[in-house]
Amino acid sequence: MATQILMPALSPTMEEGKLAKWLVKEGDEVRSGDILAEIETDKATMEFEAVDEGRIGKILIAEGTEGVKVNQPIAVLVVEGDAAGPVDIASAMQSIKQAVAQEASPGSAGASPASGGASSTPKSNGQGSGVSVAGEAPALPGKKDASAPTRVFASPLARRIAQNAGIDIGAVHGSGPRGRIVKADVEAAQKSGVSAKHASAPATAQQPAASLAGIAPLADARLFYKPGDYEEIPHDSMRRSIAKRLSSAKTLIPHFYLTIDCNIEELTGLRARLNERSPKGEGAYKLSVNDFVVKAAALALIRVPAVNASWTETAMLRHKHADIGVAVALDFGLITPIVFRAEEKGLVAISNEVKSLAERARSKKLKPAEYEGGGFAISNLGMFGIKQFTGVINPPHAGILAVGAGEQRAVVRNGKIDIATMMSVTMSCDHRVIDGATGARFLDAFRQFVEEPAAMLL
Repeated sequence: MATQILMPALSPTMEEGKLAKWLVKEGDEVRSGDILAEIETDKATMEFEAVDEGRIGKILIAEGTEGVKVNQPIAVLVVEGDAAGPVDIASAMQSIKQAVAQEASPGSAGASPASGGASSTPKSNGQGSGVSVAGEAPALPGKKDASAPTRVFASPLARRIAQNAGIDIGAVHGSGPRGRIVKADVEAAQKSGVSAKHASAPATAQQPAASLAGIAPLADARLFYKPGDYEEIPHDSMRRSIAKRLSSAKTLIPHFYLTIDCNIEELTGLRARLNERSPKGEGAYKLSVNDFVVKAAALALIRVPAVNASWTETAMLRHKHADIGVAVALDFGLITPIVFRAEEKGLVAISNEVKSLAERARSKKLKPAEYEGGGFAISNLGMFGIKQFTGVINPPHAGILAVGAGEQRAVVRNGKIDIATMMSVTMSCDHRVIDGATGARFLDAFRQFVEEPAAMLL
């Protein structure tokens, strides 16, 4: 039997990617866990592992192809029991269509939920048999039957073995990626005596996530310019992801903004003294103003926990630790790797971690666990001389702190004009999570830590 290898979803937000490189060729034998290809997502380049064992019968997508949709067939795998030789792609496609039709029939477990942030069903790692086929009508949000069965993620080979053995695939515990059921799981279930088929319990209907449906698209900018007066630079996957996520965030999240000025003379003086005492060679460090900002924000989040939260339709998620995303500018976009448990780390540890994350971000070597999640973010443009700006909240965060440059300004002290080094910061707040007074308390706590950095040691 020939089955399809599908484009994997290597992160919860991935919708398409670039098939950067094939590490196998047609005719190669592969086993579960073998590396098949390198997939370039909008954030990083990751390895794609085989789930089933068999032989690569046909490669459908050439390496270097961009914009490959998640769950799009990229190769055909000939599983055990098939005769060697050329693969009949038409027969393979027909076999897949029949399997999908069987899963979509009443009582089957193959109904695919509509995509969206509100769905609680985890994404397949890319080789699930619940693949859409040309000609099928897609499920519409709001039209999903509440009595539809829960989808079971299993490899085609595992499903075939379970069907032949009379095993209820829904009763088998999956040990594959993201809980996917593989051949070994079915064989283990067969030995343990799991064989009686029973109907799956109905799944609770999920509220579809909000979308940008109904918002009129803007006119194509090319309509306003003469051909030859501009150069077209095609969007890469990261730029498309940034555009989609931030357009959605700005439209759907009710932003409001709070600005405060901080005197950073004590901070810059302490930074200079600490950097002077940095050891040579191993253990050397060079602290930046941003390292102090990350630490101060982390401690302020612990002091004002109402800001350290994320919005969901059913509950507020109050985070126990200050996991702070630090925006890193790349030549091809922007990424926000996370400093986890920043409140527990010293300035040197934060500094080294931010430098390591930024270096790997620029080479697209970050793992999804290093840039997904978090509860708050910091974007610093002070090094570019920007005095003040506002940031767009990156879900699931409830706020982002936009940090401007430290500069000498005229200030009034005890009725007299004086010169001080000041830094303006603006917090963008999700009004569903943070009220005005709550945001003000956070910024007040942040300013106290910045203006008296020794307080970070208390």
